[in-house]
Amino acid sequence: MSAEGPFPPAAPRGRPGRLLVPARTKTGTALLHDEGSGHAYDIRLKLTKEVLTVQKQDVICVSGSNHSANHRTVTLRRQRVGGLGLSVKGGVEHGVPVVISKIFKDHAAHQTGMLFVGDALLQVNGINVENATHEEVVHLLRNAGDEVTVTVEYLREAPSFLKLPLGSPGPSSEPGSGTSSPLFDSGLHLNGNSSNTAPSSPSSPVSHEPKYEKRWLDAVSLPLSMARVSRCRAGAEKVRSSAFEVQALDGASSGILWFYTAQESADWLRAVSANISDLTLQNMKMANKCCSPCDQVSTLDWVRAEKTYNLCEVLFKVHKFWLPDDCWAQASLCLGLQDPNRGDHRPFCFSVLVGHGRSHVFSVELGSELAAWELSFQRATFLDVQRTGSKTYVCSWQGDTLCFTVDFALGFTCFDSKTKNVLWRFKFSQLKGSSDDGKARVKLLFQNLDTKQIEMKELEFQDLTSVLHCIHSFIAARVASVDPVFIDSQSIARKYMHSS
Repeated sequence: MSAEGPFPPAAPRGRPGRLLVPARTKTGTALLHDEGSGHAYDIRLKLTKEVLTVQKQDVICVSGSNHSANHRTVTLRRQRVGGLGLSVKGGVEHGVPVVISKIFKDHAAHQTGMLFVGDALLQVNGINVENATHEEVVHLLRNAGDEVTVTVEYLREAPSFLKLPLGSPGPSSEPGSGTSSPLFDSGLHLNGNSSNTAPSSPSSPVSHEPKYEKRWLDAVSLPLSMARVSRCRAGAEKVRSSAFEVQALDGASSGILWFYTAQESADWLRAVSANISDLTLQNMKMANKCCSPCDQVSTLDWVRAEKTYNLCEVLFKVHKFWLPDDCWAQASLCLGLQDPNRGDHRPFCFSVLVGHGRSHVFSVELGSELAAWELSFQRATFLDVQRTGSKTYVCSWQGDTLCFTVDFALGFTCFDSKTKNVLWRFKFSQLKGSSDDGKARVKLLFQNLDTKQIEMKELEFQDLTSVLHCIHSFIAARVASVDPVFIDSQSIARKYMHSS
């Protein structure tokens, strides 16, 4: 942060204007949405101070074999009580394979130690069932005899509509009905149509056979340094509800992360954003060590520019933005605040207006980020006022060409452009009011210190907007120079955040 000028930071430490949230670690489950297929998959998120990791469940071989655990062939011995000890869901009619949805504790499937909830059935007794319907697979399993050999592969991206439990294997469930449905568990715990009614030996794992476990494995790790967060869809203005995407500086993406509640989404959004901001602050401090005092970076952040989805990096310096030099004092920041709970487009946006009505609109994801931009803009403006000291504009009145100067120390001065003779001069404190026609003409009302009477001065400017912004900037900077809390008291974004 820039430490120039008499303006103290809004808080004793941390990023100016941001509601201080300590960097945190966080773990939880979410859904990863695939916009192509429309399916959502269960994932786990791990947040540290520097990295966001997306994990997916998979089955791995932990001992007894070096080969890949992608395909496993397991032999089940149907039991008199409990049958195969598993239930299945899915089917080709839903665009997914048939998967194991339940494994009953201490029954045949559980005793093998090689089958897991989420395993997709590829073969049953050598018959390929990858493209089979739910009813076809259920019929085959029920009539496969006492010894059933299945080949399975863990389905890492099982659609959430299957509602598979995330843990491996859970507590024993009550037997289901004999009917089958692709989206309901078809229980195969019964004996089926086996011809052998004698008790069979349990399907216990052999000591030399490989041992498998279901684990959360890292799918993608995103460095948070200079990462960005977006709740808007590509090419769209509407904010996603209960979802956002994290994109690293190198372009790697988390994908669209969906959460079960809006509150959970907000908590994760704040946590990720806080860690990104803290890392950005560290980078900014390092960059400022190599910069001259006049080039100190005040705010470094990602914003959404107007209607363009590509997020642009903005180095918000204390005297430069995308603005030409010496334009800070005559620029104006306008905040757009809407209620994000109503699904408004771009709930936290701001525009910067520079003379002649030229403006650029940006949006950020959090109210704290908006407050930071507002504070940085104000400080940049005030510091620019102090550095430049004064600003002079050519104006006219009743056919005469005049010059109007706004001076940080002296106030307002009007003089003849040719003779340089001073026509009038007033302090900032003497300005009691103003009005303009919205085009070129402005009326300034000053109080005479001797007579206490109000004197009206009327002038015409080619770029009235810039002049009015400049007057406001100089007066505000003057007040801020004697009142350290003035900047914070003027923050519209912070007041909005507290009120809502």
